Order: sequence, then C-alpha cells, then structure tokens
Amino acid sequence: MTDVTTEVDGRTLKLTNLGKVLYPSGFTKGEVIDYYRRIAPVMLPHLAGRPVTRIRFPNGTQAPSFFEKNVPAGTPEWVTVHHVAGSREDIDYPLVDSLATLVWLANLAALELHTHQWRAAPGASATELTEELLVDQLVLDLDPGPGVAMPLIASAALLVAGALADDRLLCHVKTSGSKGLQLYAALEPTPAGRVITYARALGARLAAAHPELFLTEIAKAARPGKILVDVNQNLAGRNTVCAYSLRAKDAPTVSTPLAWDEVEDAAAGGSPLRFEAADVLDRVEAHGDLFAPLLTGARGVLPA
Repeated sequence: MTDVTTEVDGRTLKLTNLGKVLYPSGFTKGEVIDYYRRIAPVMLPHLAGRPVTRIRFPNGTQAPSFFEKNVPAGTPEWVTVHHVAGSREDIDYPLVDSLATLVWLANLAALELHTHQWRAAPGASATELTEELLVDQLVLDLDPGPGVAMPLIASAALLVAGALADDRLLCHVKTSGSKGLQLYAALEPTPAGRVITYARALGARLAAAHPELFLTEIAKAARPGKILVDVNQNLAGRNTVCAYSLRAKDAPTVSTPLAWDEVEDAAAGGSPLRFEAADVLDRVEAHGDLFAPLLTGARGVLPA
C-alpha cells in the first residue's frame, strides 16, 4: 500500500497505507486524509481550544475500534497537548490547532473527532473539570429510537428550537452523521453546573409538553417511536462529535451543519438529511460554514 512523506504547514509527516479501504463503500484512508485536509478551513475553528477525543478504526469501520483520549506514544513534539484534571482520571489530550495536527490524526485512522463544550483558556496548559468550568455552548442531541424517521426528528428539532427561542437562545442545527440531529446554542461563558441544570430542566419540560414524542430516559425499553433528548453531553467531562467530523458507518457520512429551511423541508417529508464527505465539501464551497454563527454570532445568556 502506498506510503508518502509530505510537508504540511511546515511539518514533515509520513502518511501510510493510503490505499487501505476503511469504509465498505470503498472510501480509503487516503480519501479520509484528503477530506480532512480540504475541510480544515471550516473545521479547525470549531476544534480550536477544545480537547479532542478520537475514535480510531485502524482496520476500517467494520473492524474493532477504540476510543482514545490521551495522546498516543510517538506523538510529534509540535502537537499541542492539554492536561485535563478530572475527579476520576487525568488526561493529556491533543488540541487540534493546525492543519498538520488534523492530518496527523487522520493518518492514525482517527475517523471521528469529538469535543467538549468548553475551550481551554488561551495559553493555559491545563484545565480542571469542575462545575465552575466556563462553557461557551449548549448542545441538545436528538437521538431517535427504533421506528423514528427523519420527518419526525426534524419536526422535533423545530419544537426544540422554539423552546430555546422562548428562552432567548438562538440555536443552530447539524446532523449527527448517524441517525439524529444536534442543536447548539452559543453561550456567554457560563459555569458548567448551571448549563447542565438548565439542559436537564429543558429536557424535562419538552418531555412533559410532548410526551408522545420526547423522553429523557436512556433505557432502551422506553425508546421505540420516541426521541431521546440527550442533555448529558453538557457535562464538563462529556463530548460530542464535532461539526464536519466523519462518522464510522458503511459510507463516510459527516456531521453536517444545516440551514433551518432544510430542516423544515425534511419535516415535510423532503431530504433525509444524510450527507457524505463529497456532499459536504460541495456544500461548503456553495454556502460556506453554516455553523459559523455559532462562533461569530450573538451569544446567549441562560434564563435565571
């Protein structure tokens, strides 16, 4: 299989096994690296400052995989490492602050990149996970149970967006790259404990107002025909798949930012809102980063 040595942003990288097929659809490791190289201009701002948990698939999406939080042995010295001190363990995460780091991870078959809802303070080498840690975004993961198709998921997303708007929070939406949709609201820096308290209360409110649609129980027995409002990804130690990350499915689907008119169309029975790597590159070329307002737009304040 083809190996090459190349320079990326002044860093020398050896890229290995480029012809290795990682997806049953035929998508290769070389194509994974090329996707991340090309999507980097819009993806890197969403990764910036956020410790990254990777899910690695060295032998493809149909073979065993593993979660990786700590930087692996042999990490280049130029990769920025951020120490996170938790109540159970301390972890040395990579920060993906350059194209070279993103390509390096892609070469490790780190197909999925997951991030926290907080950013490391500029110049800081360590963060302590506490309820006082300042979070800058809220996420609500709409995870459909068996028998739930996209029109219902999209309709649910519109209801959740309305509930957030009632609390003066403007939200943005993306696909999970798997089955559901994920809603984000940019926040003024807010203690993590307050964010999770608000998210749990909102989830309970939605389940009470629409018991035929929403639930907050993770138990599988309760899930057929309903949508789990998963709020626990707002805990300081949890993470969510980053915008523009690949997912490890039969084909290289992507967690894809959406416009709200696309969600409305899907609710009416239109697009299934499933996008692969090539689709996403075309979308970015045509529309830019639909998630950019999460970074540059107004930031909300949680209600008292």
